[in-house]
Amino acid sequence: MKLIKFACVAAALTGLSACVPVLIAGGGETASVMAQERSPGSNLDDAGIFLKIKNLYAQQDYKDLLANVEVKVVEGRVLLTGNVDKADSQIEAVRLAWQVNGVKEVMNEVQVSDQAGFKNYAHDVWISTQVRTHLLLTKDIRSINYSVITVDQVVYVMGIAQDQAELDRVTSVISTIDYVQRVVSYVRLKDDPRRPGHAVP
Repeated sequence: MKLIKFACVAAALTGLSACVPVLIAGGGETASVMAQERSPGSNLDDAGIFLKIKNLYAQQDYKDLLANVEVKVVEGRVLLTGNVDKADSQIEAVRLAWQVNGVKEVMNEVQVSDQAGFKNYAHDVWISTQVRTHLLLTKDIRSINYSVITVDQVVYVMGIAQDQAELDRVTSVISTIDYVQRVVSYVRLKDDPRRPGHAVP
């Protein structure tokens, strides 16, 4: 008789958890455990990214970042969730995550609890959606490398550009979207010496 049990494997450093089925077989059959897709090296890289982001949050004046923003990292892709007091904290959470070397994508699901931050929320969501769509469809822009947040019709763009030409295209595309009042760029070039892991000449 075969019994199926569930074992929960927690990856505390990366903020990830998963339950995988473990098949316990009788009659001399061997046990089978569903293995995680990520390699040990990838897990270590993700753990390092997680710790660096949390460390950056701890150093900021925005005290709600460390306490209220959850960080999950899978193969260099960062998911931010939680609830912060101000829109500025949301922007800072994403900006800081992009500063860590090895980050390939930042997905922002942080919510703003301050009602003042929702004044133009529906309009801002529409603008952000339009920006992401246009970046995705524009030739010679690697849209996965950028995160966009819109607050009161001001578009904040963060990420890593392949070169200055790509960054110029990104800024140009965003500025043509209806209702965008201003574009604030926190983008760095791929070879920017200020990025962690890059030597300053």
